[in-house]
Amino acid sequence: MHYLGMSWGLARLDTHVYIDGFNLYYGLLKVNPHKWLNLERFCDQLLPKNNVIKIYYFTAKVDARANDPDQPTRQQAYLTALGTLPRVEIEYGTFMTNAVSQPLLALNATGRFIRSGGKPVLQYQPNGTATKAWVLKSEEKGSDVNLAAYLMRDAYQGNCQCAVIVSNDSDLLTPIRMVKADCGMVIGLAPPREKGSVELRALADFSVQPRPHHLTSSQFASPLVIDGNDLHKPASW
Repeated sequence: MHYLGMSWGLARLDTHVYIDGFNLYYGLLKVNPHKWLNLERFCDQLLPKNNVIKIYYFTAKVDARANDPDQPTRQQAYLTALGTLPRVEIEYGTFMTNAVSQPLLALNATGRFIRSGGKPVLQYQPNGTATKAWVLKSEEKGSDVNLAAYLMRDAYQGNCQCAVIVSNDSDLLTPIRMVKADCGMVIGLAPPREKGSVELRALADFSVQPRPHHLTSSQFASPLVIDGNDLHKPASW
């Protein structure tokens, strides 16, 4: 853990953790087998010098896809597991799927898209216009706004001394600046990607990078017994 300009010594600050669920999944969990993550254990190990009293998990209910009809079932199993943790509160945004017309990228012989000057190259038709196709685009709406709202409420109500943000979303810069300036809140950052937002890192009072051992040692049991029933980790994810 890297502490930057901190002056409170060894005090264990009362801390709330704000987790952007999709940011965490796509930035850290998608490529590894440790998605059955106990967020209380994870946060306690990630922040051993803090007194973690609340963990907000911001997400949205996903829809079944033709190529992945079991996606909602896997997500619900995980949300049910999170529901057993007394310090975790789940807040929901919405998931929107729309058909949109998008330009296609030029591909090489191996099927990978081509870059020029660091930027993807578009496909063009003989008349010089970009080639487009209709695609299904899914967007999660609300998690960043909800995270910012809960952060600001906690700061202005004095609900905690320290806030730790688990996100790479630079849209959070303004609310973080406000709670630091107006309330003197200590801000920590736990970016799901090592190469996260430079601006967020510069604004945080300290940062801690999640490591593989934090994940492997923070898994729910499988099966997890809830009210006498067994809840199993999804076989595939």
